[in-house]
Amino acid sequence: MTRGDEPDRGQSQPGRETVEPPDWFVEQANVTDPAIYDRFEREWPDCWREAAELLDWEEPFETVLRGTDGPPFEWFPGGRLNAAYNCLDRHLPERKNQLALVWEGHLGESRTYTYLELYREVNAFAAALRDHGVSPDDVVTLYLPMVPELPVAMLACARLGVPHNVVFAGFSADALATRMERAESEYLITCDGYYRRGSAVAQKNKADNARIAVDHDVSVVVLDRLGRDVHLGEDYDDYHDLLAAHEGAEVEPVSRAADDPLFRIYTSGTTGQPKAVTHTTGGYLAHVAWTARSVLDIKPEDTYWCSADIGWITGHSYIVYGPLALGTTTVLYNGTADHPKKDQLWELIEKYAVDVFYTAPTAVRAFMKWGEEYPAKHDLSSLRLLGTVGEPMDASAWKWYRKHIGSGECPIVDTWWQTETGAVLVSTLPGVDEMKPGAAGRPLPGIEASVVDRSGAAADPHSADELVVTRPWPGMPRALLDGTDWGSVPDSAEEWQYYPEDSVSVDDDGYITFLGRIDDAINVAGRRFSTKELESTVAGVTGVAEAAVVGADDETTGTAVYAFASPEDGYAESELRAAIEDAIVNAIGGIARPKEIVFTPDLPKTRSGKVMRRLLTAVANDEELGDTSALRNPEILGEIQSTTRRK
Repeated sequence: MTRGDEPDRGQSQPGRETVEPPDWFVEQANVTDPAIYDRFEREWPDCWREAAELLDWEEPFETVLRGTDGPPFEWFPGGRLNAAYNCLDRHLPERKNQLALVWEGHLGESRTYTYLELYREVNAFAAALRDHGVSPDDVVTLYLPMVPELPVAMLACARLGVPHNVVFAGFSADALATRMERAESEYLITCDGYYRRGSAVAQKNKADNARIAVDHDVSVVVLDRLGRDVHLGEDYDDYHDLLAAHEGAEVEPVSRAADDPLFRIYTSGTTGQPKAVTHTTGGYLAHVAWTARSVLDIKPEDTYWCSADIGWITGHSYIVYGPLALGTTTVLYNGTADHPKKDQLWELIEKYAVDVFYTAPTAVRAFMKWGEEYPAKHDLSSLRLLGTVGEPMDASAWKWYRKHIGSGECPIVDTWWQTETGAVLVSTLPGVDEMKPGAAGRPLPGIEASVVDRSGAAADPHSADELVVTRPWPGMPRALLDGTDWGSVPDSAEEWQYYPEDSVSVDDDGYITFLGRIDDAINVAGRRFSTKELESTVAGVTGVAEAAVVGADDETTGTAVYAFASPEDGYAESELRAAIEDAIVNAIGGIARPKEIVFTPDLPKTRSGKVMRRLLTAVANDEELGDTSALRNPEILGEIQSTTRRK
């Protein structure tokens, strides 16, 4: 799938629906030249100089990439910079009074920060951390909900050259302790509590338990969010007291080498042991800035909203570092999409005249289920571009999203990337490429990828096989840079490759459709079925808003298909059950007929909107559920369990 061999824009696979970007969008887009693909191919790796030039470097890099044939890789060697300087200081001459952050709280409260105000608070907190003895050899753990103090703390750490370790606020005390222990983190920033769906969460209690569980001393700073005068004790510091004591302080940004760590983040530990991923300062920041500009089309004058949580990589890359590096206004929302009402998001888009909205396909399917009347209440005409992230996007949800949120006009970028990649690798460029509902797009300029079978050989066209990235990219983490983690490389592979462990298919235009993880397959009587294929078939039934499919143990077939479906209002379950069975039999075959179809008002989801299929598998197998601390709606599990017939 090398860029130089791609067809001209406008060609498409016969019989597959395509959507051209509207002329009005192309006229104003940041990237509009189709030749960018050929240019990046001819000039690789020097093409990535374009990304680095979006940043300010204290010392220029010697070359773009050292070690092109294999690890160790060095992106922008010799270059020195500071991430906080690039997100704040350099914008002050032109944008000191422009909004940097817009925050909406769970109870309807709101705050805004101009670039100058954010600069001042970051400096004050950096001074407080410095006076606590925090140095670049340390790791500071941040255990906060979606409040402005979280990006403040991240940028304060970056200003000091100190790696931060953000732990999702919904994780348990044990999960926090594990991540602090592995990071050898002796500093923790947390809060007394926060509100979730109208209920107060005692965050400091979880932090206290984690502090006791680790084997080393931990210095703790607590942010007062609930206003209940929680007793801190002698071993704790109050966030606001520290700010007041350091008001007006200015901290010189610490110069960092391009390959110095910017932050550590852990992949989700809900299905196994958490895996640490460390991203660098130069390569990562250049990659997220370039993709935020080229894929999300972000401009400094925009109001941009990514609805993810900063506890995940999406929030790091496309709430904090990417948008602020470009000098735009980024929105933070500490709440849920449906509490206390189902038009929360649309109300905020109208209130702040949001230009670009980036969310999860699971969220889009929930919007579908709630009904088009909710977005119809609000003026969404400010929207210019829509995006999705986190999991595959089916064609029906794509079309609904564009019609009811994007007024049938907004381009949609269906992006693919991972915690390990740091930034987007596969997507359309909205000012260049046509869109194909249900397909993410081609590898971005400068990215080379192939589809291979499990032996590493090139896969047949249109078959469901495995994605492999065959060139390094700027946002790659330290483990891949050093060659200590190559992914699941087959023995036959002679050159460096990265296997993301995603199952995909690719069409004649090179557009990639993501089918799920390679282990997201159900083996029924010796035949393997992609869960994405099954779920797309169920979700394609009129009246089904979203669906999840898992496998459960079965004495006869080895594994049986269990389908969980959330119906739209006004549809009878008996009619939907028959329609779902018919759809699967007609599209896939009788052997894939579900053993059970469970109707539920919602699916178990993380705070970032991903369906936790592990829990549905446990329900289908009548097993213990295990850790549910990452769920935003744990109450739904009891309802699903009560309506699922046992084997």
